[in-house]
Amino acid sequence: MNKLAILGVPMDLGQARRGVDMGPSAIRYAGVAGRLKKLGYTVKDYGNVTVDNGTAQEETHGNLKNLIAVTQTSRRIRDAVKTMLEDNSFPLVLGGDHSMSIGTLAAMTAHYNNLGVIWYDAHGDLNVPATSPTGNIHGMPLAVNLGYGHDMLTQIGTRKLKTENVVLIGVRDLDEGERAFIREHNMLAFTMHEVDVLGMAAVIEQTLAHLAHTDGIHLSLDLDALDPMYCPGVGTPVLGGLTYRESHLAMELLAASMRIVSAEFVEVNPILDERNKTAEVAVALIASLLGDTLL
Repeated sequence: MNKLAILGVPMDLGQARRGVDMGPSAIRYAGVAGRLKKLGYTVKDYGNVTVDNGTAQEETHGNLKNLIAVTQTSRRIRDAVKTMLEDNSFPLVLGGDHSMSIGTLAAMTAHYNNLGVIWYDAHGDLNVPATSPTGNIHGMPLAVNLGYGHDMLTQIGTRKLKTENVVLIGVRDLDEGERAFIREHNMLAFTMHEVDVLGMAAVIEQTLAHLAHTDGIHLSLDLDALDPMYCPGVGTPVLGGLTYRESHLAMELLAASMRIVSAEFVEVNPILDERNKTAEVAVALIASLLGDTLL
């Protein structure tokens, strides 16, 4: 597939720290479209999805913040990604906080019968309203896509992910409810301990073997998966993360597998960044995922 579609999601409704809504602009400024055109892709930028920032912080349902606004925006993301898929393009979605994946995956799971997902993130994002310590929806999107959470969110997608079709990589900051969820559903999760012991090559090899039965794999990459020394411009940095080189290797191996059918790169916050460093890392990883090599 040499057609690639870019969608920006300037959303910061799923969390409390302002600035991540400027993430898509920062990644574009770092030259993502030009980098991909050099790789031979026909790139169409769909611009930014409309985000209901006007309702931000105005409504709370139980302990969920901005539920209506996140729901409305997620539906727009779903519809935009659906249009990309109908055009036979590879969807590349830029964020924006991680709640945006509710809409991205709603479109992807409807398009594929048995979608696999790689959740490349310091966090599990498996909270539900009862377990969330903050009420921030960016800590819930993977649970929502698996069918757990508030009805307004889970009903955005018509087909749910299967727990056996999800692999978490780089996890190092889990709430107790998320730990229980992973254990209960026997989900495959490579914490930083496993990455250190096995090495990234083995992690990706086992990930692809685990997802061999799926008919396509979506990559959801939160830049906080990397250590803050490489990606300071994220909202919830956690020390002890993946290295720049480990992440490039992961992207290169995923590219070689030819199994990745869509991707999103999320949680770039220029306000917290250093000279757009995190957005530049995002562009470099995107390029590796989509086939850029040294030779």
